Amino acid sequence: MLIFINSLVHKKYLLEREKLSSFECGFDPLRTPRNPFSLKFYLIAIIFLIFDIEITLILPIPPSILISPLHRLLLISSYFTLILLGGLFYEWKEGALNWVI
Repeated sequence: MLIFINSLVHKKYLLEREKLSSFECGFDPLRTPRNPFSLKFYLIAIIFLIFDIEITLILPIPPSILISPLHRLLLISSYFTLILLGGLFYEWKEGALNWVI
């Protein structure tokens, strides 16, 4: 009887093997580790880092209105925005934002 129960539990475990495994860094843990890296995951990670750094640089601008002159603050923020937009248009022109590979 115990052997029969064990075989039933074992089959259930094989069916839920994919649910119990972790999915990290764009790699499928159930496949061989020699598969190529997912380029889509890499692009999403890089874009996340860019936006994360961008937010940390933009957030101090509104509180600094009280400290620095308004014309200097507008000049610095417009330069920053132009640099970001220039990078975005360059990536768009090069085709780096095409998600269909």
